[in-house]
Amino acid sequence: MPVVPESILAPIRQEFLALLPYREVSHPLGCHRPRISDAVVFDRLVLALVSGMGYERVADTACSTTTIRRRRDEWIEAGVLGHLVLTVLRAYDRMVGLDLEDLAADGCITKAPSGGECAGKSPVDRGKRGLKRSQLTDGYGIPVVTVPAGANIRDHTLLPETLDEFAELTEHLDHAPQHPALSLDAGYDYQLVYTDLAEREITPRITKRGTKTPIQTDGRWVAERTISWMNNFGKLRRNTERRRLCTEFYLALATAIITVRSLIRRAWYTRRWDTRPTSPRIR
Repeated sequence: MPVVPESILAPIRQEFLALLPYREVSHPLGCHRPRISDAVVFDRLVLALVSGMGYERVADTACSTTTIRRRRDEWIEAGVLGHLVLTVLRAYDRMVGLDLEDLAADGCITKAPSGGECAGKSPVDRGKRGLKRSQLTDGYGIPVVTVPAGANIRDHTLLPETLDEFAELTEHLDHAPQHPALSLDAGYDYQLVYTDLAEREITPRITKRGTKTPIQTDGRWVAERTISWMNNFGKLRRNTERRRLCTEFYLALATAIITVRSLIRRAWYTRRWDTRPTSPRIR
């Protein structure tokens, strides 16, 4: 049984393979070992993402650890996952519609026992190495931007970088929001945040420090739900990658899976297609 339902994994795999750059084989004799299929390696990387297992446990006789790492680095250098996420978000925006007028953001700290470029001393885990994700979602909870950093970085200091990436993303989508609203918790209640949002023409919905506000009142709960979705992936829950590019690779792959799953579930009620699941509850 696949770690991700085939109804979700199949379209992602198909689009991913279509985005791979053409590889010209120029061996003079043509007698080298045949190249392992990209689909096989892609499925191994999905298994590593979902289970959190190391490459040694994901590899087998059909695909070695070296092949997985080498192919991963090739795809990172080609920027394939960035194009995949953009394609998935465009498809969701065209069929369902991204709610970019009501945004939500929050930070999440997870473990990073191997250290690396995105690791820092965790303030909630006795100073052990941890990873922080700055998560920006649309009004439904679709992850549009995820920025990794050290666990010792404050949430509000990551917000400008997160919004900069969001501005770049909207340039490639079919529409850009006009004066969107952004829901944030009390960890963002600083004057620097208000000033930055005013310059970007974003309406702030920030919980005041020292006040108890239910998470359902200002739309922040969708970001919390998305963070929970992200933490369902073992590789994100306990990051063992040392390079930032590798961490961003798995974040992008998780974003694509979550978005396609939400697209299928929401389109299930309004559309029909040959491979449509029998129930909107995809497992």
